[in-house]
Amino acid sequence: MATAAEHVIDVIFGRWRSQILAAGTELGVYDRLDRAAPRRAPELAAELGLDPTLLYRLLRAQAAIGLLAEDAAGGFVLTESGDLLRAGHPQSLAAMARLEEGPQHYALWKHLPAMVADGRQNAFLREFGHMAFDHTRADGDYAERFDQAMSSYSGAQAAQVLGALQGTDISDVRVFCDVAGGQGYMACALLEAYPHLSGIVLDLPDVVADPEALWAYRLGLEGRCRYVGGDMFKEVPRADAYGLKMILHDWNDEECVAILETIRHGAAGPARVFIMEHIVPGPETPHFAKLFDVHMMCWGSGQERTEAEYAELLRRAGWRMVAGHAAPGAVMGVIEGACD
Repeated sequence: MATAAEHVIDVIFGRWRSQILAAGTELGVYDRLDRAAPRRAPELAAELGLDPTLLYRLLRAQAAIGLLAEDAAGGFVLTESGDLLRAGHPQSLAAMARLEEGPQHYALWKHLPAMVADGRQNAFLREFGHMAFDHTRADGDYAERFDQAMSSYSGAQAAQVLGALQGTDISDVRVFCDVAGGQGYMACALLEAYPHLSGIVLDLPDVVADPEALWAYRLGLEGRCRYVGGDMFKEVPRADAYGLKMILHDWNDEECVAILETIRHGAAGPARVFIMEHIVPGPETPHFAKLFDVHMMCWGSGQERTEAEYAELLRRAGWRMVAGHAAPGAVMGVIEGACD
C-alpha cells in the first residue's frame, strides 16, 4: 500500500500519464498497432512521419503506464487498455482523450486557483472571452474535438443509463423526447431496449440538419424516431417522457429551472422526466462526480449535483421527485421526476 508521500507524488505527476496517453492519439500511434504483431519504432516513425528515437521513448513510456507492451526486441503491441484508444474500436476513448488533453481544455485549468479565490467560475470566459458553446463556432479544431468526444462517449453513457433504468416500469410511456439529444444516440438506445417506444430528438437546427449524421438513420430507426430543430429554453415537443443526458450539469440553477419549466409546459399531460447525470454522493464516497464537478467549474456555469439538489430543481420547476436510479459500479445515475 502506498505511503502518504507516494500517493501525493503519484497525484502530482498524474498529468504526465494523461499527456503521454493523449500524444499517442494526436500522432495516430494506436491506430498503427494491434494486440498480436509487434511493431518497432523505426517502422512506425517512417509511416507516421515522426522521429524514430523520440517516438521510441514515447512508446516506452506508454508501455510503462500499461497502454502498450514492449518485447525484448523493442517491438510494441497494444494492451487491452491501449486497444480502447484506437479510433476504430467500437468503444473507443480516443476522441475523449483528444478533447480533455487538447490545447483548449488544457488551458482552462490554470485558472482554477483564481476562480476559487474570487468566486467566479468559467475559465472559458477567462481564457477565450466567451462561453464554451460559442467557442465551438469560433474554433474549428475545438468543434471537431468536442463533437467527436461527445459521440464516442455516448455508448458508455447509454449503457450506464440503461443499467440504471433496469426494473423501472416505463410501459405507460409511448413517446420519449430526448432534449438536447444531439445526434440521437441515447434516444436510439432506448428505442432498441424498449420496442414499444417512439422517439423525438430535440436539438438546435444545425445539429439535426444532416440525416447522414443522425443515429436513427444509421440504425434503421427513422420510422420510430423523428428529429426536431429547436431551443430547449423556448419550447419542446409534446411527449409522455423526457430525457436530459448530461445537459443540466452544463447550466446554473436558474437556467436548469428554466429548462425544466419549458419541458413541464410542453408535456402532453402527466409526464415523466429522466435526468441522466453524474450524481454526487455523500462525503463517505470518493466518486468521479466530485472531480467532474471541478471540470465543470472550469468549463462553464454549471456543476455536478447531489440527488437532493436535483430534487430541489425539480420542485422549483413544478415537478416532483420520484426516485433515484443507479446501476452497480456505474459512475452515472438517473433522477426521475414526474408532473401531473
